[in-house]
Amino acid sequence: MNKYRIEEDCLGQVQVEADKYWKSQTQRSIENFKIGYETMPESMIVSFAILKSACAKANLHFNKITQEQCEHIMKVCKEIEEKKHMDQFPLKVWQTGSGTQTNMNVNEVISMMANERAEKNLCHPNDTVNCSQSSNDTFPAALHIM
Repeated sequence: MNKYRIEEDCLGQVQVEADKYWKSQTQRSIENFKIGYETMPESMIVSFAILKSACAKANLHFNKITQEQCEHIMKVCKEIEEKKHMDQFPLKVWQTGSGTQTNMNVNEVISMMANERAEKNLCHPNDTVNCSQSSNDTFPAALHIM
């Protein structure tokens, strides 16, 4: 029997399997885009991790995040770059055009793993990991890295 946790956002509550590191936006994408079977390529997820690590360094430099937040984000990104945790990126390639769902999937996974490692609520998917970024920029940048 699957165990679930409840994630809540501005649209309300959603159930997420307890062993998953994603949150509400990823879960809603899974539920709303039930088309195809092709998931985002591993190379795209790795590229996002490279990008998120670089953004964390820039956000630290500009005092948008703390040293501790940056270090935890970078550690998780390194693990993703090593193709660990690929099961945490279930989204299909069929989604909205800007890649917002994939960007948020990566943000949610990084924040949840960073918080687990820090043993406290240190990183927020939007405010900390996605800090000063837009899907309209991150998705094309990750494609270029890929």
